[in-house]
Amino acid sequence: MLRRNLALTALAAASFAGLLHAQGSYEIQVYGSDLVDPGATMVELHSNFTFEGEKNVIDGQYPTEHQLHETVEITHGFTDWFETGFYIFTSADDIHGYQWVGDHIRPRVRVPESWNWPVGVSLSLELGYQRAVYSPDIWTMEIRPIIDKTLGKWYLDFNPVLDRSFHGPSVPEGLVFSPNAKVGYDVTKVVNAGFEYYGSVGPIDNFLPIPEQMQQIYAVTDLNVSPQWEFNFGVGFGMTGSTDHLLVKMIIGRRFGKAAKN
Repeated sequence: MLRRNLALTALAAASFAGLLHAQGSYEIQVYGSDLVDPGATMVELHSNFTFEGEKNVIDGQYPTEHQLHETVEITHGFTDWFETGFYIFTSADDIHGYQWVGDHIRPRVRVPESWNWPVGVSLSLELGYQRAVYSPDIWTMEIRPIIDKTLGKWYLDFNPVLDRSFHGPSVPEGLVFSPNAKVGYDVTKVVNAGFEYYGSVGPIDNFLPIPEQMQQIYAVTDLNVSPQWEFNFGVGFGMTGSTDHLLVKMIIGRRFGKAAKN
């Protein structure tokens, strides 16, 4: 009986680790509370490469090591408090070539600036599908509260994310707590340097042991070259055995539309 329980625990941990690897490295971003302006559209390319990650096939999922992930994100602003984003996930490696992974949609609302809250607050709901060879949980939901604040040259951002699977081995886990955070400092008017944190610690009512959690930290740089452009670059390091250990990521975004030209 003890052996059986240990085997089931190990299987659950492996399935959860597979979910972390599959979902956590397509849009590696701590979201700010600002929305795309009404009438404008933001097109972003999220790119990242895993230099050191999972080397073996686990539960049918491809290894993450030496995978290149590229995600196209298209977000349109409808009002000063509502936008919707759409994602196209892709992956490429030497064995399987260039592959479509899945699609997500993300409506988001925010507290209008006219309310004069002391912090920026918004809330997104992301729903989508990913192929089973890249994630054991193929239909998932993400609830992302966003709280941020600029204090002089400092920028502070916290996303206490809740994840939920609707089809796959992680369904019994219920809501999983996956906090993200960012601290940035304006080195110059153009360059902001800082750190981003990404975690996934387990079900909200029963956190996993630390070795089984996902814990990553990125050293990042953001360039504020123009209101129309967005640029983020980072090098990430995994801090637990369940996390890919070395990744490089980049985000390039461009705003289009009348509002973006103002």
